Amino acid sequence: MLSYIIPFLILILVVVFIHEYGHYYFARKYGVGVTDFSIGFGKELFGWNDKSGTRWKICAIPLGGYVKFFGDRNVYSQADHQEILEKYNEEEREKLFILKPLYQRVLIVFGGPLANFLLALVIFFSIYTFVGKDFTPAVINEVQKDSPAMVGGLKAEDIILEIDGNEVKSIMEVSKFITMSTGEFIDFKVKRSYEELILKVKPNIVEGDDGLGNKINKRMVGIKLGAYNNKVNHVKLGPAQALYHAGYEVYFVSISSLKYIGGMIVGKADTSQLGGPIRIAKISGQVATFGVLAFISMMAYISISLGLINLFPIPMLDGGHLMFYAFEKVLGRPLSQKTQEGFFRIGLFLLLSLMFFTTFNDLKDLGLFK
Repeated sequence: MLSYIIPFLILILVVVFIHEYGHYYFARKYGVGVTDFSIGFGKELFGWNDKSGTRWKICAIPLGGYVKFFGDRNVYSQADHQEILEKYNEEEREKLFILKPLYQRVLIVFGGPLANFLLALVIFFSIYTFVGKDFTPAVINEVQKDSPAMVGGLKAEDIILEIDGNEVKSIMEVSKFITMSTGEFIDFKVKRSYEELILKVKPNIVEGDDGLGNKINKRMVGIKLGAYNNKVNHVKLGPAQALYHAGYEVYFVSISSLKYIGGMIVGKADTSQLGGPIRIAKISGQVATFGVLAFISMMAYISISLGLINLFPIPMLDGGHLMFYAFEKVLGRPLSQKTQEGFFRIGLFLLLSLMFFTTFNDLKDLGLFK
């Protein structure tokens, strides 16, 4: 159990701290008072006050965190100002979040997800610079008999150039692109002799494991891959190249995640793979056994997911507050307090529903439900 809990706590502490520090950085930049910087919820385990009066603390439930602003009741978008303003003198009003210009409030709220994307960017950049990136072309060594690949027209010795429009720069990317596909057919662009072909392959969905012993539904096409000319091309990149490929990885994971979520909404993607804290804890513990590199890579992907989810236009998330600011920009005034409270109730219902669904999947994954 400790082998799961410790890696999970490290992962959550880092990813959540970076997210909340994004909010904190822009808040301090624009003179907003910060009373609390909390990692976790519930009872405070330990903490300290800094010279600016912020209470930095670690709390008992390590499933998130928050930054609380001076004079704020944990609502970024406060419509009814007058009651609050009467409580503060002119000097204190300078520290109030609700009185800052709209663009500053937007940057403070957006700062959290932005920090998550930057963390992933730094991790990928560091890996590509100091460890290297694989650029070994993917060649099909074998096409299994009567497999989807054979039916679709793939042949041995084909060099895979693209999958669903994504350029295959490495043999390592083939499995990733197939797994992230959501359509009924997967488009393969291959080089055969001197011509390029686009072939459609309808994958089989089979129950397998993810290499860590966890049961998942896999999209299988029935090919075995090898290195082009049996040569592995793994190189350390210079700063410019590393930054480009790191940026592309953050972009690809974000877009693929959005497509996958869209697929789940319309019923085309597998919702059984959607997990919550229990599954993250389990997988982070398993990944940690493969070493630091695998663990920090997972941290980058979790960080992207956290940043992306927080941008969803659901009240109670950063994206919900940004949605309110969009209304404020269009209308020229904030939405009424009553309207915002109505949105927050909807947001609470959606978040609780998502938590219930992911927890059910987690418990099912542990074998407690069939």
